[in-house]
Amino acid sequence: MRKLAGDFEKPIAEIEDQLEQLSALPPTEEVTEKLEGLKKKLRKVCQEVYSHLKPWERYLVARHPERPYTLDFILLLFEDFVEMHGDRKFSDDHSIVGGLACYKGEPIVVVGHEKGRNTREKIYRNFGMAQPEGYRKALRIMRLAEKFHRPVITFIDTSGAYPGIGAEERGQAEAIAFNLREMSRLQTPIIVVVTGEGGSGGALAIGVGDRILMLEFAVYSVISPEGCAAILWKNQEKKEEAAENLKVSAHDLKRFNLIDEIVPEPLGGAHRDHTEAARILDEHLYRNLQELKEVPINDLLKQRYDKFRRMGVFEKEIR
Repeated sequence: MRKLAGDFEKPIAEIEDQLEQLSALPPTEEVTEKLEGLKKKLRKVCQEVYSHLKPWERYLVARHPERPYTLDFILLLFEDFVEMHGDRKFSDDHSIVGGLACYKGEPIVVVGHEKGRNTREKIYRNFGMAQPEGYRKALRIMRLAEKFHRPVITFIDTSGAYPGIGAEERGQAEAIAFNLREMSRLQTPIIVVVTGEGGSGGALAIGVGDRILMLEFAVYSVISPEGCAAILWKNQEKKEEAAENLKVSAHDLKRFNLIDEIVPEPLGGAHRDHTEAARILDEHLYRNLQELKEVPINDLLKQRYDKFRRMGVFEKEIR
């Protein structure tokens, strides 16, 4: 049985259970007819449920444990992936994966967060929360892309940078800030894809690019709803209200011009069909990459700079 993102998925789960039970029966004409009816009903219910998700429910979908992660997309989209390890200063951070690959025959570089599936993997990947050495590894790989004229594709999926004492002692904030500066002037095309959670500086450290794509049910925010509720109301039970006010959805971010494109997901979310999710993303990646390759590098850098300078609204107080 598939894990539920939340109670809102219960009507979908009930139909999926019925489908599973019917599929185990001998394929008679009656069974086949009932299966077709249930499949139509499932599509209709999925469409209805997922077209009316609340902001907090979107967070639950973005955090679904079966959602495709960076390594899943690498397997489905790229060929000849060679992973690179270590920051050449301290250690190898397993929450960041990256290396050389080929995309439709073209050499590229790919970097992204990796959360891990089961308990053992989650601990190994530190739940996708990178430490300074992870961001330094990411930048080391991206600098190789610049050196060998390879485009960079990054996948964002993290609740945030790791807030441990050791990470702070080794320069967590500095590592993030350094990546922001260096990515802003990296002389190669950069495409950023928010696939799940885009959490604060932990996401931004690999999130500066020429095109920012976001999966339909991903989220992107300066803080988690739980963290926001704990700060503003001293009560994490207010997380749903916090999610509403944070404006975390892809549609909100597109409206604010913080992202460039929303990538549709398969019916019922990317966690239901990794292959279809990758196929849809593939179309957006390829088109954007071809467009960016046509732009002279000096123009590309200027456009990248202007893109991020335009973000946000500022008001001057007149005294």
